[in-house]
Amino acid sequence: MKISAVHTAAPPHYYDQEALLAAFQAAWATEHHNPRRVEQLHRAVKVGGRHLALPMESYPGLTFGQANDAFVRVGTDIGAEAVSGAVAAAGLELRDVDAIFTTTVTGVATPSIDARLVNRLRLRTDIRRVPMFGLGCVAGAAGIARVADYLAGHPDHVAVLLSVELCSLTLQRADLSIPNLIATGLFGDGAAAVVGVGANRSVAAGMPRVVASKSRFYPDTERVMGWDIGDTGFKIVLSAGVPQMVDKHMGADVDAFLDEHGLARADISRWICHPGGPKVLQAFERTLGLSQHDTGLTWRSLEEVGNLSSASVLHVLRDTLAQRPCAPGDKGLVLAMGPGFCSELVLLEW
Repeated sequence: MKISAVHTAAPPHYYDQEALLAAFQAAWATEHHNPRRVEQLHRAVKVGGRHLALPMESYPGLTFGQANDAFVRVGTDIGAEAVSGAVAAAGLELRDVDAIFTTTVTGVATPSIDARLVNRLRLRTDIRRVPMFGLGCVAGAAGIARVADYLAGHPDHVAVLLSVELCSLTLQRADLSIPNLIATGLFGDGAAAVVGVGANRSVAAGMPRVVASKSRFYPDTERVMGWDIGDTGFKIVLSAGVPQMVDKHMGADVDAFLDEHGLARADISRWICHPGGPKVLQAFERTLGLSQHDTGLTWRSLEEVGNLSSASVLHVLRDTLAQRPCAPGDKGLVLAMGPGFCSELVLLEW
């Protein structure tokens, strides 16, 4: 697989963190026994602002059903923008797309978002559709890997990976647990699309190919991250042990993967990490021996738009392709972790 283009999209409603914090403090003023704790947790995640699916005043009283309706509507809108923008950036037409892989973990749609996009964008009626739900934050990296698997068997094809995540629509206003307080300060909304082409197609100079990928599943870790789904929708499961999972597994997993291809960490010049949060990023740096130069684009993405679940690492990939030119033969590593608990590694070469 060769990566031909990456394009992102977001709802138009953007708020800085101060405005969002003020709204949460007002909503929880009479409910939380320590309002100062809300501010501490929101400031600790190092997010400067986020896009929201809806105007901020629309969230009070939003039911699970109304939130999911908004997910379908807004998700289709920004998904269409991301896909059409990525295909145009690749120098292709929408009719050239042979397969579309979609991933989300923040809403439910049947027909799925990709089916709605076939109608919205007038994609071919013989397009192959692969909707993926439940992978969460790991799905940006895992999605690239699965598209690469598909294109390995279809070297003349064009495939699109679309991530749509509207995390704000999972807001649990009555949940005053620490994980939910962190989530309300950390997660944002957005979409990203990646166009990949098979080996028999050409791409613009300076674009990388996927060399290989590796999936790792860590048994009996279901409660590290995920959702509990109930009457009010998606309730966050977020363990404080996520950075420890990075410390425990990521270094050995990366080294083993690179060794399979005759490489070491020193051979990687571009580290494309999922911005899971400050403690997770610090764990990546600590475990892999990375500097903030290596992770600078990830930190910037976290500050500018927050954690977008599966779309985040694709935003970092976009910025890597746009702002840090690579020489032929340079290597990059896309890495993310998510519910399961699991990780996905994708090796790139320019």
